[in-house]
Amino acid sequence: MVSKNITLKEEAYLALKSLQLEGESFSDTILRVSSSFGNLKDFWGVGTKSSKEYEEEIAEIEQRRQNFFQDR
Repeated sequence: MVSKNITLKEEAYLALKSLQLEGESFSDTILRVSSSFGNLKDFWGVGTKSSKEYEEEIAEIEQRRQNFFQDR
């Protein structure tokens, strides 16, 4: 089994620790929690779009928000 060391902020460590079940390793906790969401990369789209695509989406959302409030 390969292992990797990672660095977490204190807040992230405490959040992970709060999800940990008795007798469960951090690896087990991460695998359990992440599997409940399916493929996180697909779910959130992390790393699948360019910065320009994100900027375009944000601009579109902002325009829809403005239109929504103008129509009220």
